[in-house]
Amino acid sequence: MPSDLSFLSDLSCYQVNRRKAHSDHIHYRSRQEAEAGSSSFFLSLDGQWDFIYSARPEDRETDFEREDFHSDRIVEITVPGHIQTQGFDRIQYINTMYPWEGREMLRPPMVPADNPVGQYITTFDLPDEMDGERIIIRFDGVEKAFYLYLNGSFVGYSEDSFTPSEFEITDLVRKNGNRLCVEVYKHSKASWVEDQDFFRFSGIFRPVCIYSLPRAHVDDFWARTDLLRDEGGTFSLSLELSYSDPDFKGVLEYSLGKLVKGEIPLDSSVTSHHSETVTIPYVKQYHFKAPNLYDFSITVRDSRKRVVEYIPYRIGFRHIEVENEMVMYNYHRLMICGVNRHEWSPERGRAITLDEMRRDIAIIKGAKINSVRTCHYPDRVEWYSMCDEAGLYVMAETNMESHGSWQKDGRIEPSWNVPGDDEAWLGMMLDRCRSNFELLKNHTSIIFWSLGNESYCGSVIRAMNEYYKSVDGTRLVHYEGVFHRPDMKDSVSDVESRMYASPQAVRDYLEKEWKKPFLLCEYMHCMGNSLGGFKEYDDLFDSYLGYVGGYIWDYIDQALYRTDPATGERYLAYGGDFGEKRSDYEFSCNGIVDAERREKPAMQEVRAVYGNRLW
Repeated sequence: MPSDLSFLSDLSCYQVNRRKAHSDHIHYRSRQEAEAGSSSFFLSLDGQWDFIYSARPEDRETDFEREDFHSDRIVEITVPGHIQTQGFDRIQYINTMYPWEGREMLRPPMVPADNPVGQYITTFDLPDEMDGERIIIRFDGVEKAFYLYLNGSFVGYSEDSFTPSEFEITDLVRKNGNRLCVEVYKHSKASWVEDQDFFRFSGIFRPVCIYSLPRAHVDDFWARTDLLRDEGGTFSLSLELSYSDPDFKGVLEYSLGKLVKGEIPLDSSVTSHHSETVTIPYVKQYHFKAPNLYDFSITVRDSRKRVVEYIPYRIGFRHIEVENEMVMYNYHRLMICGVNRHEWSPERGRAITLDEMRRDIAIIKGAKINSVRTCHYPDRVEWYSMCDEAGLYVMAETNMESHGSWQKDGRIEPSWNVPGDDEAWLGMMLDRCRSNFELLKNHTSIIFWSLGNESYCGSVIRAMNEYYKSVDGTRLVHYEGVFHRPDMKDSVSDVESRMYASPQAVRDYLEKEWKKPFLLCEYMHCMGNSLGGFKEYDDLFDSYLGYVGGYIWDYIDQALYRTDPATGERYLAYGGDFGEKRSDYEFSCNGIVDAERREKPAMQEVRAVYGNRLW
């Protein structure tokens, strides 16, 4: 059953059989498992997979999903990892333009004929603990679009490279000898809205696992908190459950430290529950200098009081709002001394490791930075918990950037920009917002939802703004591109956001136009010997209450290791070093640290200016 390639360009088809997005909690069989940090509900599929590479769709193996398939084209590839960093396809760095420009004339949602395909094959057995339970497969990140098969049958299809895709495989999985096949396309219609300023990769670049569900399972929860002016707080809980036992009866116990304890009777006929809002007289506030988090837990018990499922989480109390055209955090003026952060490894590109993420946290905190923008896509899900623990405020960006559709040859020319006012893109864009929100809603560190980056504006982006406002009143919404559509400024974004505005331009806005707080989502472009004049921006805090601060562009150089064939010496290569055309060359290197995470001289100024302001 060859893949239906019409999915790639059909705007109404951005997923097939994908499970509904939900909170990022991990479930365990017991509290003891959770304390040990290993859940027997989960099985990692990371490692060496069989792999077939084809430069174009017509060259792919059309029956590779069949259980009797054999081919002498099969080699090995590491999952997670990019196809391009493992010897296949070409490596290309490009900023504004689309990667096919100069080769093919396309308009959205067309897909280039030059569309490399990676066909992945692996096998697995179910652990004894999972036998007889519902089984889910989860892909944390796949660029750009993929078709999934198990034991010869089609399972589903998904796009959105940077949020998890999950599929239920209970009816197809067997105890032993499961054959899993994934067909990954470098380009789909998603390429038009994933035009980020980075190296263009493809493949299964984040972890893959299967996990099982117990008889009664918490599919989703939202533990909502708020900090009150009198140092008290409020707490409420929403839950969605599913049952594989149609006669299940039991109880769900929840607690938030010593502050809140509650029980909810469970009956398989009721899948949605909402607790009452509880007011707590005193709570420790969550702040970047004191990231106080409380241990939250859910325990599901059956009618005989046996533990069916245990879920731990860490949650804090904070309050964010716009008041008198200022951003207020815990009822005090918020000052953001931030940085934009691409995920990056000089060895693996965006297939970043947990150790590299922990090192990033330490470097960012050491530089006296208090906020990170996840430019320009959702990060590996573990990043947000790390930020919770570290007290880093997060601007959580939706996976959307389409500047190549309206920034043409250095001019603003939005005649066919996407998504713009084209309602055909609406379902796909709202799906990305929903995935971002549902996955991350419990993270205290997140203070902004961001609609994406450099995608001009229009009715679709306005609808994205309305979505976030409708589901979450505890955070603000950010979008910079509305700057190009003054007629929409009242209906998109809680802040006036701009890129690289001069200190004088900030003053002009706050003195003449001040209707919203002013935020620089990108400033102090750190390329080469730059970051001069930094203090001129910092001085704005002292003169203008409406100035929120900004995010340096950016944290880390995007450069990859290469080996000089003549000398055998390894060096860091940037755009253009891989023979790619077109390329934006050294523009991939704008970090306050280099690709090996060594501080650049500019970091001294960052630490001095931000540290003097915040500490």
